[in-house]
Amino acid sequence: MLFGLFWGDWTVLILIPTMIFAFWAQFNVQSTFKKYSKVHNSRHLTGADIARRILDENGLYHIRVEHIPGHLNDHYDPRTQVIRLSDAVYGSTGASAIGVAAHEAGHACQHATGYVPIKIRQAIIPITNIGSGLAMPIFLLGLIFAGGSYLGNGVGDIFMTIGILLFSLSTVFQLVTLPTEFNASSRAIRTLESTGALYGEELDAASRTLRAAALTYVAALASSLASLLRLILIANRRR
Repeated sequence: MLFGLFWGDWTVLILIPTMIFAFWAQFNVQSTFKKYSKVHNSRHLTGADIARRILDENGLYHIRVEHIPGHLNDHYDPRTQVIRLSDAVYGSTGASAIGVAAHEAGHACQHATGYVPIKIRQAIIPITNIGSGLAMPIFLLGLIFAGGSYLGNGVGDIFMTIGILLFSLSTVFQLVTLPTEFNASSRAIRTLESTGALYGEELDAASRTLRAAALTYVAALASSLASLLRLILIANRRR
């Protein structure tokens, strides 16, 4: 019965457009990265070289650049102050790899300069992790209680409301992530252009790669908003 309450409902249709968008965004970033990895920079700089250069130019000599196995799992870890670059980025001279490496260095610069959105994102990560883990179980518990005459709808309403509020934390996280990622990409392109690391076709290739990557964060926010809207609609129908 619970399956029917949650999945056998017309509101599931709300998720379909965002699921398609998310799938397309992931496919697009993979294909764009592969396409522009064939455009090599004329200065033969690798992703690791670019990350190191940007860090040093900003006085961030203490931040390390490390190689990790995997594909496009690049990230900056502010706790250990390490930029980790994947197989496809660390030693590659492709323009797409250069763009990704510069993007991660941009995150390091954001932390160093106290960029407000990234400070907010870091602050809410603990409660977001808790909220994302508890939101759906609590909401589903609310659906069960709402359908039980022995408790009445009051208890169910409370649990569904708590579930919605907890889920909204992940939506806030995705919302704050957008300016953080867009800013890191804009920093990357400005730096690559001002330092002459890339130019012409190379710079355009890096820019296109980062724009494709940015769409995955837009898709994540759209998916989160659609799921939040669906929970609200289901709760209102059960009340």
